[in-house]
Amino acid sequence: MRIVFLSYNYSPDIHSPQEWLQRLQYYVGWLECLAKEHTVIRVDQVNYEGGFNHNGVHYYCVNNGQRKNYFPSKLHRFVQTLKPDIVVVSSFCFPLQVMQLRKQLGKHVKIIVQHHAEKPFTRIKKYLQRLAAFKTDIFLFTAYSTGIDWVQKANLDTEKKVRELMEVSSVFYLIDKEIAREKTQVSGSPIYLWVGRLNQNKDPLLVINAFLKFAVLHPRARLYMIYQQDDLLPAIKQLLNQDPVAPAITLIGKILHDDLLYWYNSADFYLSASHYEGSGTALCEAMSCGCIPVVTDIPSFRTINNNCGILYEPGNEEALLRALQQSTLLSINEKEKEALEHFKNTLSFDAIAGKFQQIIASL
Repeated sequence: MRIVFLSYNYSPDIHSPQEWLQRLQYYVGWLECLAKEHTVIRVDQVNYEGGFNHNGVHYYCVNNGQRKNYFPSKLHRFVQTLKPDIVVVSSFCFPLQVMQLRKQLGKHVKIIVQHHAEKPFTRIKKYLQRLAAFKTDIFLFTAYSTGIDWVQKANLDTEKKVRELMEVSSVFYLIDKEIAREKTQVSGSPIYLWVGRLNQNKDPLLVINAFLKFAVLHPRARLYMIYQQDDLLPAIKQLLNQDPVAPAITLIGKILHDDLLYWYNSADFYLSASHYEGSGTALCEAMSCGCIPVVTDIPSFRTINNNCGILYEPGNEEALLRALQQSTLLSINEKEKEALEHFKNTLSFDAIAGKFQQIIASL
């Protein structure tokens, strides 16, 4: 089959194929696996014009100089010249464009739309999404229940089109824990790791409050927090300045993404308090290194976790404290093996590509 992956987003800060491949590394690994049996093409709009091949995938970069093109007729004509059997559109945020794409390609080309963390539109945009849904053959969501929610809200037309597929995977892998800890210089037992923004959705204040109480009961436990955005950092520092067990929590801040390999492999547990996630890149990365999840019971995390770790109610500090207590009763070695096996069989690039092939075979 000829499968075209199409994005309507415009990324003006990308000026070269190398920059684009670096940004896409979480998304295109499974396309490369898919390319072993199919012709796989990816079309993106960036501040660069040209085509290139990488690991079996054909890339076309289009520069139309617009952040949002509501009537991308030139782009659609180009996609048509690629003679696709299937077009996979990234994000449900472009219903008007999807309807035009259907008109350009005709009824024989299958159109799949993949969820990209966006929430259902409301008001007039909601009905545009529903109209576009009638022109779409399959809806892909990290968690099936998220797709059903979209159907129940009437943004999509039928649950029969909803399929579950992980959007991203991890480029990281297991290394010796002692080597990793020598690099990161962490200490303590057990070691918990936070990777995420310090904002309301990620709820770091809940984590800080719960872990400070947990550290009183388990004085050797340590939490390391890595974050790229620090909206709530002043409030966090204020909490830590007032608590005698604050040394149990270390604020690392920003690090190079490649160095996360050592941090994930240093930790025993990956800790998250997110209220909403479209997928869960950091959780997936953590599990690829054997981290045991202690994460909120939200649809995407529930799917990714798959009983490998502990789920707790979002926004509930006492529930998190109980989850942390429960984590001390687990066999870390056994749970690490479970996380790695689940990643390989379900969350890896090979696993995602295999499941996608099953989905398109049913069309």
